[in-house]
Amino acid sequence: MSNVDDRKSIFITGAASGIGRATAQYFAEKNWFVGACDINEDSLASLAAEIGPDKGHFALLDVTDRVAVAETLATFVAVAGDRLDILFNNAGIDAKGSFEEMEWDRIMAVVNVNFIAGLGLIHTAIPHLRKTKGSLCMSTCSASATFGAGGMAVYSATKHAIKGLTEALATELAPHGVRVSDVLPGIIETGMLPDEVKAMLPKEGMWRMMPARAVAETVWAAYQGDKVHYYVPDELIDYDLEATRTPEAIRDRRAAGQPF
Repeated sequence: MSNVDDRKSIFITGAASGIGRATAQYFAEKNWFVGACDINEDSLASLAAEIGPDKGHFALLDVTDRVAVAETLATFVAVAGDRLDILFNNAGIDAKGSFEEMEWDRIMAVVNVNFIAGLGLIHTAIPHLRKTKGSLCMSTCSASATFGAGGMAVYSATKHAIKGLTEALATELAPHGVRVSDVLPGIIETGMLPDEVKAMLPKEGMWRMMPARAVAETVWAAYQGDKVHYYVPDELIDYDLEATRTPEAIRDRRAAGQPF
């Protein structure tokens, strides 16, 4: 493919499903050039067919392979006209169950995909972001980074790490004109959410189920804005504040069997 015109570009990991797919679709609708990467070949192929080669560059990618990440990102930036307006560090996996009983290999798989791979991706992308005026380094975090979710200890830990990294890099990269933000979604309708959980969710309030497109719209808003943390829905900021002020209250509610 020859270089695209001066359209802005976004590079998305975990782009074939859920939040990543919704974001790729949304930015393609906005006439951005989309770099979509995923490890799922079939889902990525269907996204490529939907968006089309004129609006995107699609690549199979294991985000834990740093060499492949660097090569894939460099190829995308070149194809996108030597610019990277948004890096969307979105790829992630989950592991539910007791931390004590979880196999160590599964624990490390979550850490490697959700955090270590994100470190490598962002580290590789910084030179490209610095060369692009007004660029944004964006990560998918989680409401699990407001207060650790029992039964999801490793996932929560990795998302707390991403939140801390976001805050640190927002300070480090500001002098270079690079904004750094994350999005903290609550309950999002994706394939990671079991049907039995969906059935018990409230219909309104901060823990209502939100469509993946709501997160895509928030990524768009983040590019226009200048905040560090974005919440989906916005009411989750109150929960984050409560978790900071009185974590014991949340601990006790959850220990008593209250779901949130």
